[in-house]
Amino acid sequence: MTMLTQTRGPSKPAPYSSETQNAAGAGAAEAHLGMIKRFCMLALTILLAGAALAGIIALRAFAILHTLNFNVH
Repeated sequence: MTMLTQTRGPSKPAPYSSETQNAAGAGAAEAHLGMIKRFCMLALTILLAGAALAGIIALRAFAILHTLNFNVH
């Protein structure tokens, strides 16, 4: 008969209520969003580093071609 009666009392919510599921889902969503932001920042950093490297290579190539008297316009 104890299976049919409520043993927690009226003030204690059920352990798997929708509020606890929503709170757990919100925490997981924030963690996922943080992971996406970190990945995007890493990708942007890599792209900017690649662009800076390409710029340096282009400037060095221009300087070398200029010193060898190639007319680059």
